[in-house]
Amino acid sequence: MVDLRSNTGGIRSPNPFWLASAPPTNSGAQIMRAFEAGWGGAVWKTLGQPIQNVSSRFGSHNYGAKKTIGFNNVELITDRPLEVNFREIYEVKKRFPDHAVIVSLMVETEEEWKDLIMRSMDAGADGLELNFGCPHGMCERGMGSAVGQEPKVNERITGWVTSYSKIPVLVKLTPNVSDIVPHGLAAQRGGAQGVSLINTIKSIIGVDVDKFVLYPTVGDKSTNGGYCGAAVKPIALHMVGALSRDPRFSLPISGIGGVANWRDAVEFMLLGASSVQVCTEVMLKGYRIVEDMIEGLSEYMIRHKFETLEDFRGKAVASYSEWGELNVNFEQVAKIDASKCIGCYDCVAACRDGAHQCIEPAAVGAPRVPVIDESECVGCNLCEIVCPVQDCITMVEVDNGYAPASWNEHVYQGAAVRYKKGSH
Repeated sequence: MVDLRSNTGGIRSPNPFWLASAPPTNSGAQIMRAFEAGWGGAVWKTLGQPIQNVSSRFGSHNYGAKKTIGFNNVELITDRPLEVNFREIYEVKKRFPDHAVIVSLMVETEEEWKDLIMRSMDAGADGLELNFGCPHGMCERGMGSAVGQEPKVNERITGWVTSYSKIPVLVKLTPNVSDIVPHGLAAQRGGAQGVSLINTIKSIIGVDVDKFVLYPTVGDKSTNGGYCGAAVKPIALHMVGALSRDPRFSLPISGIGGVANWRDAVEFMLLGASSVQVCTEVMLKGYRIVEDMIEGLSEYMIRHKFETLEDFRGKAVASYSEWGELNVNFEQVAKIDASKCIGCYDCVAACRDGAHQCIEPAAVGAPRVPVIDESECVGCNLCEIVCPVQDCITMVEVDNGYAPASWNEHVYQGAAVRYKKGSH
């Protein structure tokens, strides 16, 4: 048995899978269905002065016919009366007392913050999430990412909230900055109990090339929106990792951005997150995806003999290094399993035109298996990436006779010098 219980800054949930603040958490009825499906927590769609949203609101970035890898929205915060939202929060907590209900908030003045904080606590919320990340609509009004991009403003408003709140406060950080660390530290100075990241990325999802209008179209116009979905996961992992490895930062993290399955969730937790939030994948496939997430995470923990989430949280952080500290003498080459090769020659085209010209077609009359010139292979692994057959091409470490050395250790006339073992 494994223990999936999660604790993020004092917000406890039966598992680390939370719904992010978005359309899937727009109402109490939705969140109750989500909890029945197995979700451990939910961040209520952002409350503030209700908005009149536009139509249409969503756009997608597809790979191939209909494989959505990126998603964009120009939707803003709740368009439902605050009284209705708070009544439903109370009803959800009454029915699901052990599940985490976090209320996302975004308003302007200190008095407005105080009012919504008090009403959230009265409704039974387990925590608050401050929306400092919305990259459209609200930022033009001095909220959302307009706050998140200014550490001093972030710290000041977080300070307001933590002075009034008796429940944990998470600050949702914007990715629309060059360095996430100062913004995480600002939330920490403001007294937050944790941070969540990343919010959506300012973007234009595409253009209608016949009507000459951006997507998603609102009549004959559009605007920039927030980019999310599987495509943003590498950016989110980078920012979560940057906070986790900074010795000055000590707050728990709820990871967000491109989580589509249990493996994505584990990657965030290996970089320090204690919970993960999901939005786009639920919008595309529904609440029941959490069943596979719970099963996959449980099997992963059993396989590695982890009993709790804390047994592996942050386990990959120490593997990060600046480029100059990497071992420039480490070497690997590509190997092709002839029994699995289908002779598509995708690797030949990729290596010839996009890499280092070390893969050639088979000789005339020979089986249609590409030939690798290992003396020219630099181990870039582009061939492995483009190969359509699982484990047909693998990267194998070779002993090249050189001692480990970093760029920073051995630089001579602007070039790294390789040293034979024992020649130091």
